[in-house]
Amino acid sequence: MRLCIQSVSKQYNRRVWGLQDFSLEFDSGVLGLLGPNGAGKSTLMRILATITRPTSGRVVWNGADIARQPDSLREALGYLPQDFGVYPHLNAVEFLEYLAAIRGLDGRTARRRIDELLEVVNLTDARKRPLGAYSGGMRQRVGIAQALLNDPQLLIVDEPTAGLDPEERVRFRNLLSELSGERIVILSTHIVSDVEAVATDIALVDRGRLLRRAAPEQLLRAVGGKVWEWVIPSVDLPGVKQRHLVTAALRREDGVHARVVAEAAPHASAGAVSPTLEDAYLYFIANGREGGPA
Repeated sequence: MRLCIQSVSKQYNRRVWGLQDFSLEFDSGVLGLLGPNGAGKSTLMRILATITRPTSGRVVWNGADIARQPDSLREALGYLPQDFGVYPHLNAVEFLEYLAAIRGLDGRTARRRIDELLEVVNLTDARKRPLGAYSGGMRQRVGIAQALLNDPQLLIVDEPTAGLDPEERVRFRNLLSELSGERIVILSTHIVSDVEAVATDIALVDRGRLLRRAAPEQLLRAVGGKVWEWVIPSVDLPGVKQRHLVTAALRREDGVHARVVAEAAPHASAGAVSPTLEDAYLYFIANGREGGPA
């Protein structure tokens, strides 16, 4: 089981590129695809789901080029897109039975699988309620269930925790961790905490390019000794932000506690602190852009 992305580019018009020369290889585990909105993550997800063809390059699943043999991947794929639509007049069971039939599941297998998944996503009590009456978070959970119907080897989830409350988000993170053992899970998001909780590997993406691919611990080590806390007056904060990469700013009685990522202490009064994954993420995004973090 192996997925290889080989020099993939996607051009939308003469000046707009969704991806540029993007290469990545991975097997089982959770890959966190982390980047700001508009970084190219959804473009890549649509290419991997065989919805969009790349302008150049190719994607290979277990030795098969998915542009030439899309069914080789589609049979093993579970996909939750960023914009997931439902039929509002169907209830959850009817909707999932419909999608199971499209995917070729027999009736008995589909009913058993649907019961299991509705329990997993905590929708058993709402199974007969029309989807049009569901909240946004509930519809997202139905989307997660449909992506798992065929017990996929490759599970792609694009911004999956949008609309979920904190308890639902934790439940979903735990679910991804449980699913990762014998399959590839790709979690695409701009929310660092979602990736931090479940990813065994992280790919940082910006402006259609792969900036860095590493384990979370490696990213943290890379910014070790580069994160500082500096207490400054509120009026100085705009100027500090112009000169330095500020990843957080908390207002306290003694002033603003600014968290700064820099190669050296930004001021004699600044003290070194332990880095977080968000510090590392913002550092590499800033350095990947022209002109660096300033």
